[in-house]
Amino acid sequence: MMKEMRKIIIGANWKMNKTPQEGVELVSELKEQLGALGDMEVVICPPYPALLPVGAELSGTDMVLGAQNLYWEKEGAYTGEVSPGMLKACGCEYVIIGHSERRHVFGETDDEVAKKVRAALDEGLKPILCVGELLEEREAGKTEAVVKRQLEAALAEVSAEEVSEIVIAYEPVWAIGTGKASTADDAQRVAHFIRQLLAKGYGNEKAEAVRIQYGGSVKPDNVRAFLEQPDVDGALVGGASLKAAVFAELVKNSREG
Repeated sequence: MMKEMRKIIIGANWKMNKTPQEGVELVSELKEQLGALGDMEVVICPPYPALLPVGAELSGTDMVLGAQNLYWEKEGAYTGEVSPGMLKACGCEYVIIGHSERRHVFGETDDEVAKKVRAALDEGLKPILCVGELLEEREAGKTEAVVKRQLEAALAEVSAEEVSEIVIAYEPVWAIGTGKASTADDAQRVAHFIRQLLAKGYGNEKAEAVRIQYGGSVKPDNVRAFLEQPDVDGALVGGASLKAAVFAELVKNSREG
Protein backbone atom coordinates (compact mmCIF):
# COMPACT_ATOMS: atom_id res chain seq x y z
CA MET A 1 0.00 0.00 0.00
CA MET A 2 1.35 3.36 -0.99
CA LYS A 3 1.17 6.45 1.21
CA GLU A 4 -1.59 7.81 -1.08
CA MET A 5 -3.83 4.98 0.15
CA ARG A 6 -3.54 6.06 3.79
CA LYS A 7 -6.05 8.74 4.75
CA ILE A 8 -4.50 11.79 6.43
CA ILE A 9 -5.52 11.99 10.08
CA ILE A 10 -5.25 15.17 12.15
CA GLY A 11 -5.97 14.88 15.87
CA ALA A 12 -6.85 17.83 18.11
CA ASN A 13 -5.79 17.14 21.69
CA TRP A 14 -7.30 19.90 23.80
CA LYS A 15 -5.68 18.50 26.96
CA MET A 16 -7.09 20.14 30.13
CA ASN A 17 -8.61 23.09 28.28
CA LYS A 18 -12.13 24.20 27.33
CA THR A 19 -15.36 23.98 29.33
CA PRO A 20 -18.21 22.18 27.56
CA GLN A 21 -19.61 25.49 26.33
CA GLU A 22 -16.22 26.71 25.12
CA GLY A 23 -15.73 23.41 23.32
CA VAL A 24 -19.06 23.69 21.55
CA GLU A 25 -18.22 27.25 20.49
CA LEU A 26 -14.85 26.15 19.12
CA VAL A 27 -16.38 23.33 17.07
CA SER A 28 -19.11 25.66 15.81
CA GLU A 29 -16.41 28.02 14.52
CA LEU A 30 -14.49 25.12 12.97
CA LYS A 31 -17.59 23.97 11.10
CA GLU A 32 -17.95 27.40 9.55
CA GLN A 33 -14.30 27.63 8.57
CA LEU A 34 -13.65 24.08 7.38
CA GLY A 35 -16.72 22.76 5.58
CA ALA A 36 -16.27 19.36 3.96
CA LEU A 37 -12.93 17.73 4.70
CA GLY A 38 -12.64 15.57 1.63
CA ASP A 39 -10.43 12.51 1.92
CA MET A 40 -8.99 13.17 5.36
CA GLU A 41 -9.97 12.59 8.98
CA VAL A 42 -10.08 15.13 11.80
CA VAL A 43 -10.47 13.79 15.35
CA ILE A 44 -11.48 16.22 18.11
CA CYS A 45 -10.39 15.10 21.60
CA PRO A 46 -11.90 17.30 24.33
CA PRO A 47 -11.70 16.67 28.09
CA TYR A 48 -14.28 14.25 29.49
CA PRO A 49 -16.96 16.77 30.59
CA ALA A 50 -17.14 18.18 27.05
CA LEU A 51 -17.45 14.85 25.20
CA LEU A 52 -21.26 14.73 24.95
CA PRO A 53 -21.92 18.37 23.97
CA VAL A 54 -18.94 18.52 21.60
CA GLY A 55 -19.98 15.20 20.07
CA ALA A 56 -23.46 16.58 19.48
CA GLU A 57 -21.96 19.67 17.81
CA LEU A 58 -19.81 17.43 15.58
CA SER A 59 -22.85 15.48 14.40
CA GLY A 60 -23.36 15.78 10.67
CA THR A 61 -19.80 16.95 10.02
CA ASP A 62 -16.77 15.07 8.69
CA MET A 63 -15.06 15.50 12.07
CA VAL A 64 -15.20 12.68 14.65
CA LEU A 65 -14.97 12.50 18.42
CA GLY A 66 -12.07 11.10 20.45
CA ALA A 67 -11.13 10.96 24.13
CA GLN A 68 -7.79 11.69 25.77
CA ASN A 69 -7.53 8.61 28.00
CA LEU A 70 -9.45 5.67 29.46
CA TYR A 71 -9.18 2.97 32.10
CA TRP A 72 -8.97 -0.67 31.09
CA GLU A 73 -11.69 -2.12 33.33
CA LYS A 74 -15.30 -2.23 32.14
CA GLU A 75 -16.76 -0.97 35.45
CA GLY A 76 -16.16 -1.08 39.17
CA ALA A 77 -14.65 0.69 42.16
CA TYR A 78 -12.19 2.90 40.29
CA THR A 79 -12.98 6.39 41.51
CA GLY A 80 -12.19 9.09 38.98
CA GLU A 81 -11.69 6.70 36.06
CA VAL A 82 -13.67 6.35 32.80
CA SER A 83 -14.25 3.04 31.02
CA PRO A 84 -14.04 2.25 27.30
CA GLY A 85 -17.78 1.56 27.23
CA MET A 86 -18.54 4.99 28.67
CA LEU A 87 -16.47 6.62 25.92
CA LYS A 88 -18.22 4.55 23.27
CA ALA A 89 -21.60 5.57 24.70
CA CYS A 90 -20.54 9.23 24.41
CA GLY A 91 -19.94 8.73 20.69
CA CYS A 92 -16.15 8.40 20.71
CA GLU A 93 -14.50 6.67 17.78
CA TYR A 94 -10.90 7.26 18.89
CA VAL A 95 -9.00 7.47 22.16
CA ILE A 96 -5.50 8.79 22.82
CA ILE A 97 -3.44 6.27 24.80
CA GLY A 98 0.00 6.61 26.33
CA HIS A 99 0.46 10.32 25.77
CA SER A 100 3.76 11.51 27.21
CA GLU A 101 1.92 13.56 29.83
CA ARG A 102 0.17 10.41 31.01
CA ARG A 103 3.49 8.57 31.12
CA HIS A 104 5.67 11.29 32.67
CA VAL A 105 3.25 13.39 34.74
CA PHE A 106 1.03 10.56 35.97
CA GLY A 107 3.51 7.68 35.92
CA GLU A 108 1.70 5.49 33.40
CA THR A 109 3.76 2.38 32.62
CA ASP A 110 4.25 0.44 29.39
CA ASP A 111 2.17 -2.37 30.90
CA GLU A 112 -0.71 -0.02 31.69
CA VAL A 113 -0.57 1.44 28.19
CA ALA A 114 -0.82 -2.09 26.77
CA LYS A 115 -3.89 -2.82 28.91
CA LYS A 116 -5.53 0.38 27.70
CA VAL A 117 -4.83 -0.45 24.04
CA ARG A 118 -6.33 -3.90 24.50
CA ALA A 119 -9.40 -2.54 26.32
CA ALA A 120 -9.99 0.12 23.66
CA LEU A 121 -9.87 -2.41 20.82
CA ASP A 122 -12.19 -4.76 22.70
CA GLU A 123 -14.76 -1.95 22.90
CA GLY A 124 -14.41 -1.01 19.23
CA LEU A 125 -12.48 2.19 19.90
CA LYS A 126 -9.48 3.08 17.73
CA PRO A 127 -6.38 3.87 19.79
CA ILE A 128 -4.11 6.78 18.95
CA LEU A 129 -1.02 5.27 20.55
CA CYS A 130 1.66 7.78 21.54
CA VAL A 131 5.35 6.92 21.68
CA GLY A 132 8.39 9.16 22.00
CA GLU A 133 11.61 9.92 23.81
CA LEU A 134 12.68 12.43 26.44
CA LEU A 135 15.34 15.02 25.61
CA GLU A 136 18.01 13.21 27.64
CA GLU A 137 17.15 9.95 25.85
CA ARG A 138 17.45 11.67 22.49
CA GLU A 139 20.80 13.22 23.41
CA ALA A 140 22.04 9.81 24.56
CA GLY A 141 21.15 8.31 21.17
CA LYS A 142 18.36 6.19 22.65
CA THR A 143 15.43 7.41 20.52
CA GLU A 144 14.99 4.16 18.62
CA ALA A 145 15.45 1.99 21.71
CA VAL A 146 12.79 3.94 23.62
CA VAL A 147 10.31 3.93 20.73
CA LYS A 148 10.90 0.20 20.16
CA ARG A 149 10.30 -0.60 23.83
CA GLN A 150 7.13 1.49 24.03
CA LEU A 151 5.71 0.21 20.75
CA GLU A 152 6.40 -3.48 21.32
CA ALA A 153 4.99 -3.34 24.85
CA ALA A 154 1.83 -1.55 23.75
CA LEU A 155 1.17 -3.95 20.86
CA ALA A 156 2.02 -7.15 22.72
CA GLU A 157 -1.61 -8.35 22.72
CA VAL A 158 -2.63 -6.86 19.35
CA SER A 159 -3.26 -9.21 16.43
CA ALA A 160 -2.38 -8.66 12.78
CA GLU A 161 -6.10 -8.22 12.04
CA GLU A 162 -6.35 -5.43 14.62
CA VAL A 163 -3.18 -3.44 14.04
CA SER A 164 -4.59 -1.35 11.19
CA GLU A 165 -7.20 0.00 13.64
CA ILE A 166 -4.38 1.68 15.58
CA VAL A 167 -2.88 5.07 14.77
CA ILE A 168 0.69 5.55 16.01
CA ALA A 169 1.62 9.07 17.11
CA TYR A 170 5.34 9.74 17.34
CA GLU A 171 5.69 12.57 19.85
CA PRO A 172 9.23 13.45 20.95
CA VAL A 173 8.61 14.62 24.51
CA TRP A 174 11.08 17.50 24.22
CA ALA A 175 9.01 18.98 21.36
CA ILE A 176 5.60 18.96 23.07
CA GLY A 177 4.41 22.41 24.03
CA THR A 178 7.92 23.82 23.82
CA GLY A 179 7.77 25.40 20.39
CA LYS A 180 10.72 23.16 19.42
CA ALA A 181 9.38 20.95 16.67
CA SER A 182 11.36 18.02 15.39
CA THR A 183 12.64 18.51 11.85
CA ALA A 184 10.61 16.85 9.13
CA ASP A 185 13.62 14.62 8.37
CA ASP A 186 13.85 13.50 12.00
CA ALA A 187 10.13 12.79 12.10
CA GLN A 188 10.41 10.74 8.91
CA ARG A 189 13.38 8.79 10.23
CA VAL A 190 11.49 7.72 13.36
CA ALA A 191 8.22 7.12 11.48
CA HIS A 192 10.08 4.87 9.04
CA PHE A 193 11.67 3.03 11.97
CA ILE A 194 8.19 2.51 13.45
CA ARG A 195 6.90 1.14 10.16
CA GLN A 196 9.87 -1.23 9.96
CA LEU A 197 9.07 -2.50 13.46
CA LEU A 198 5.45 -3.04 12.45
CA ALA A 199 6.58 -4.91 9.34
CA LYS A 200 8.72 -7.24 11.46
CA GLY A 201 5.78 -7.96 13.72
CA TYR A 202 2.92 -8.06 11.26
CA GLY A 203 4.32 -8.17 7.71
CA ASN A 204 4.78 -5.43 5.14
CA GLU A 205 1.17 -5.23 3.98
CA LYS A 206 -0.20 -4.68 7.49
CA ALA A 207 2.57 -2.22 8.32
CA GLU A 208 1.84 -0.16 5.21
CA ALA A 209 -1.81 0.19 6.27
CA VAL A 210 -1.01 1.74 9.68
CA ARG A 211 -1.14 5.52 9.87
CA ILE A 212 1.66 7.30 11.72
CA GLN A 213 1.24 10.84 13.03
CA TYR A 214 3.83 13.32 14.17
CA GLY A 215 3.09 15.39 17.28
CA GLY A 216 5.06 18.11 19.01
CA SER A 217 4.68 21.85 18.33
CA VAL A 218 2.83 21.27 15.05
CA LYS A 219 1.60 24.55 13.59
CA PRO A 220 -0.08 25.72 10.37
CA ASP A 221 3.27 26.79 8.91
CA ASN A 222 5.12 23.50 9.51
CA VAL A 223 2.45 20.79 9.16
CA ARG A 224 2.87 20.46 5.40
CA ALA A 225 6.59 19.70 5.73
CA PHE A 226 5.79 16.78 8.01
CA LEU A 227 3.00 15.43 5.81
CA GLU A 228 5.23 15.49 2.75
CA GLN A 229 7.35 12.76 4.35
CA PRO A 230 6.65 9.26 2.98
CA ASP A 231 5.89 7.66 6.35
CA VAL A 232 4.09 10.54 8.11
CA ASP A 233 0.32 10.40 7.60
CA GLY A 234 -0.95 13.06 9.96
CA ALA A 235 -0.40 15.12 13.07
CA LEU A 236 -1.50 15.11 16.70
CA VAL A 237 -1.95 18.77 17.56
CA GLY A 238 -2.00 20.35 21.02
CA GLY A 239 -1.82 24.12 21.47
CA ALA A 240 -2.59 24.90 17.83
CA SER A 241 -5.95 23.11 18.16
CA LEU A 242 -7.31 25.49 20.81
CA LYS A 243 -8.13 28.38 18.47
CA ALA A 244 -10.52 27.76 15.60
CA ALA A 245 -8.77 30.01 13.08
CA VAL A 246 -5.35 28.48 13.76
CA PHE A 247 -6.56 24.87 13.70
CA ALA A 248 -8.67 25.45 10.59
CA GLU A 249 -5.62 26.87 8.81
CA LEU A 250 -3.58 23.87 9.91
CA VAL A 251 -6.20 21.44 8.59
CA LYS A 252 -6.43 23.31 5.28
CA ASN A 253 -2.65 23.27 4.93
CA SER A 254 -2.69 19.53 5.65
CA ARG A 255 -4.87 18.71 2.68
CA GLU A 256 -3.08 20.93 0.19
CA GLY A 257 -0.19 19.32 -1.52
